Amino acid sequence: MTEILSEAEKWLLSITIPGYVVIITLEMVLTNYAGKKIYSWRDTFTNLYITLLNLVIDGFMRGITILAMYRVFPYHLLNTLSLKTTTPWLYWTLLVVAWEFMFYWMHRLEHTSRLFWAIHVTHHSSEFYNLSVGFRSSVFEPIYRFVFYLPLAFVGFKPLDCFLVFSITQIYGLLVHTQYINRIPIYEWIFVTPAHHRVHHACNVRYLDKNMGMFLIVWDRLFGTFENEIPEDKPRYGLFRKPIDFSLPFNVIFHEWRSMWRDVTQKNISTKTQLKYIFKAPGWSHDGSKKTSKQMREN
Repeated sequence: MTEILSEAEKWLLSITIPGYVVIITLEMVLTNYAGKKIYSWRDTFTNLYITLLNLVIDGFMRGITILAMYRVFPYHLLNTLSLKTTTPWLYWTLLVVAWEFMFYWMHRLEHTSRLFWAIHVTHHSSEFYNLSVGFRSSVFEPIYRFVFYLPLAFVGFKPLDCFLVFSITQIYGLLVHTQYINRIPIYEWIFVTPAHHRVHHACNVRYLDKNMGMFLIVWDRLFGTFENEIPEDKPRYGLFRKPIDFSLPFNVIFHEWRSMWRDVTQKNISTKTQLKYIFKAPGWSHDGSKKTSKQMREN
């Protein structure tokens, strides 16, 4: 079986892990000195154990994903490996754009289908916004993420190269979880900035389900999910529907599953309605008792 970590990824891990410790510690010290309460010990600890759980599942699924991609790769449509040799900058640029495109639609699915939102909601559950929140991972996402990797291998991108790009964009995605950087003119037309991602984590109605990109913001601009951070509507973090007792680890990961189960097992609703509670947008209800983000904005 092929390696599951390229040399480049091993090198990235060796420098980013201590780097994260340094910058998170620095942000904690600076914000505490400035009197800003953007960290709590309980929330930071939650972020830590959530990412450890994610790493366990991700490590298991990575081997399966690599194997599946190498099964698909021999049937690739384009000869991108010759492009990698002759014009490497173009190969890597195309791979980044393609990966971001696939990530955008996976992320959008996680916000528009309740089944996937039940997994992804963990990442949005913190009422704080700081660098450690980037580690509050969607624990079970690796189980289905491989579906969005396979088309890249089928097009002709080398599987380990796909994982390298994922790792690089993931590092970038972690670093935008900060309140220390404001608008970045010109740059923000193409790339995701902390201001963009603050919007994504906000529970203000205006900001719900906006700015899905990890590294590039262009897909949001093209497909109608872009929203600027507006000074008059300062982002509020956490979930729109509160309160939820997150002092219990089980609730952090499974609270939406429990809520979905209550909706599905309501009396006197059809099988079709039950399926809608599973697959339609979060907030959908057959009797209008709850609203989706789109319905709330329209109202």
